[in-house]
Amino acid sequence: MMTAATTITCQIDPRGVATVTLARPDKHNAIDAAMIRDLRAAAEDLSTNESVRVVVLTGQGPTFCAGGDLRWMQDQMAKDRAGRIAEATEFALVLRGLDDLPKPLIGRVQGPAYGGGVGLMCVCDVVVAVDTAKFALTETRLGLIPATVGPYVVRRLGEGASRQVFFNGKPFGAGRARELGLVSRVAGAAGLDPAVEEEIAACLHCAPGAVAEAKALCKSLARQSNEDALAMTIGRLADRWESAEAKVGLDTFFARTPAPWLTK
Repeated sequence: MMTAATTITCQIDPRGVATVTLARPDKHNAIDAAMIRDLRAAAEDLSTNESVRVVVLTGQGPTFCAGGDLRWMQDQMAKDRAGRIAEATEFALVLRGLDDLPKPLIGRVQGPAYGGGVGLMCVCDVVVAVDTAKFALTETRLGLIPATVGPYVVRRLGEGASRQVFFNGKPFGAGRARELGLVSRVAGAAGLDPAVEEEIAACLHCAPGAVAEAKALCKSLARQSNEDALAMTIGRLADRWESAEAKVGLDTFFARTPAPWLTK
């Protein structure tokens, strides 16, 4: 898949850290049909690649992601209802695929993000953004709505914060993005990569199977009733106690020896 990609790059380092980079800097990494195809394939590949432990999502050039490509949007205008639904479904599947990644997904936001770019941020587990970045959901300025990204924006920000940015198109900075919950950490340009590396290192100190299950558990808890959660969480904890990782992790902890998943 990676050799066929034309709008993104994917590099995996010896630690198992995969960096997926939006690679249309001349278009401010705007999303088009080709990028949707490439991101979907990347998410599918990385989710099943057992050598990958952490995924970083970033962009080339000064912009993280400008949202929808203008030519792509014009192409959608020319389609009928069925064609527009099909195109929206493809991007929705990209967001779901990234949201479902059984690995930590860290957003390295090196510049502004608008529309669909904000949606990409919202499916990341941790977002580290440069302090000069600006953000906005600008769909309503075009007479549209942020529908495809909507579920992820509202889940990330909550309803109250979402109402502050969802329909007015007003841009806001990195500090405000952190207050709203869109951004986890803000760093200067020189501190962006060290901050991302701190998040990567923390993930690499944890058992990969436990990380995947903990991420899935977090999603389950956030999206079901408390009554359903009671039995489910007890069962999942019992399953994890019986896992090979838990046995190794506890044995090495009490023996004060390094766990096998620790990286140097």
